[in-house]
Amino acid sequence: MTDRRAFIQSLSLGALATGACNQKGPRFDADPFSLGVASGDPTDTGVVLWTRLAPHSPAGGAPLAGEIRVGWEIASDESMRRIVRRGSARATAALAHSVHVEADGLEPERWYWYRFHAGDAVSPVGRTRTLAARSAPPGTLRFAFVSCQHYEHGYYTALNHLANEELDLVFHLGDYIYEDPAGQSAPYAVRRHVGREPTSLADYRARYALYKSDPALQRAHARHPWVVTWDDHEVDNNYAGGHSEQHDLLDAFLRRRAAAYQAYYEHQPVRRAAKPRGPDARLYRTIEAGSLARFHVLDGRQYRTDQPCGDRRKPPCPGTHDSAATMLGAEQERWLGRELADRDHRWAVLAQQVFMGKVDTEPGPDERYNMDSWNGYQAARQRLLDAIAARGRGDVIVLTGDVHSNWVADLRHRVDRAESPVVATELVGTSLTSGGDGVDAFPGSDAVLAENPDLRYHDAHRGYVRCTLDPERCEVDLRRVTYVSRPGAPLETSRSFVIERGRPGAQDG
Repeated sequence: MTDRRAFIQSLSLGALATGACNQKGPRFDADPFSLGVASGDPTDTGVVLWTRLAPHSPAGGAPLAGEIRVGWEIASDESMRRIVRRGSARATAALAHSVHVEADGLEPERWYWYRFHAGDAVSPVGRTRTLAARSAPPGTLRFAFVSCQHYEHGYYTALNHLANEELDLVFHLGDYIYEDPAGQSAPYAVRRHVGREPTSLADYRARYALYKSDPALQRAHARHPWVVTWDDHEVDNNYAGGHSEQHDLLDAFLRRRAAAYQAYYEHQPVRRAAKPRGPDARLYRTIEAGSLARFHVLDGRQYRTDQPCGDRRKPPCPGTHDSAATMLGAEQERWLGRELADRDHRWAVLAQQVFMGKVDTEPGPDERYNMDSWNGYQAARQRLLDAIAARGRGDVIVLTGDVHSNWVADLRHRVDRAESPVVATELVGTSLTSGGDGVDAFPGSDAVLAENPDLRYHDAHRGYVRCTLDPERCEVDLRRVTYVSRPGAPLETSRSFVIERGRPGAQDG
């Protein structure tokens, strides 16, 4: 009798869902869900659902006007017959008719499916997953991380492969868009941006719409919940706090930053707490995967001081060791210190943007560093490594993007002392497309590896990093495609590593 009653109830819910999707409302002259659907920032009982009503092309078109009610549904089955949560949200012109639903009341460690409806239109169905409850015994978590997806430089083939992986989470570590004007990507260009370098809200919205229109990006978003943070190209190359690459006046640059931050929020599955207030937005946060891991998602752009020696690769200057120079800002540093002092989780994982390990690119006794990385902020890096060393458990992993190549590095408490203990492992993921097809290794990489013995591995193809985390070890697979200049590249694993809890440093897998 119970099974029959449940069956009848599921039929009724399915009928209600069909009715809800056909409710009266605006009629669109094109698909309003042209930018797809996404989910993100999951907890053990909830997740953020995202879409944006955009029935017109990325190049422009008449914008929607007024307020539109958007219905949403979450089901425990892919056919959307067993609806477990539903509601509606307001999509307004002020936020480009984007929708951010913070759904709650779900069960831990469960797959769910979701969709939106507006007027006579129904979105594609997306899939998402909740994380483990804090009270549950630590299990296994499968995640991947990606970064640097320049639209002009190639096709998002790696994201099509990522969509086929069975993952609980995907982290995007920045450079979700690039701000280059159309046609500035020689010799890598295989696709083309639309319009000038964005500086206004309308410009950034159009750039995001172009990127979001890519089918592979949409598919990867629809298959897994994402956790996102930004780097520099979401605003301006190598910007630092209120300092732009071209040294614009502060007021002018902050107006640009405000437009960029708002467009970022409008196009990402983040919580309302991340909604900008002018040029300020709280993006750093914690994602808890039960008692297994706590992910600390960092913002290394908004609060940093200007590069002490200027950006690019340069010999160190006195500012490199300036204790006042900061990558994260004082408040975020204090927050991260408190987070790392909490030892209730088996692993602490930092999801952040730029190379943390020592990378001296000048062979011999002289030194040369990328000043836009932690190497330009060595006092700030030491404060962070002190906090990691004080944790004292050998359970910290750092996830990094930015440099368009794979690296695996040991992080010593004192990066310039060979006798200093290794306290963490850094996994640097390559780009999805930025830099074109890629190579086995960039010119001079052998010399860099020889100069920096804590760098364990390097390759410069395109792809993503897949990790399987359990209470005692992290299995790491560097997944790559050998070309992005045309569609259809096969996927391969270039190298695998293992990180054992209590034994920081990567070992061959």
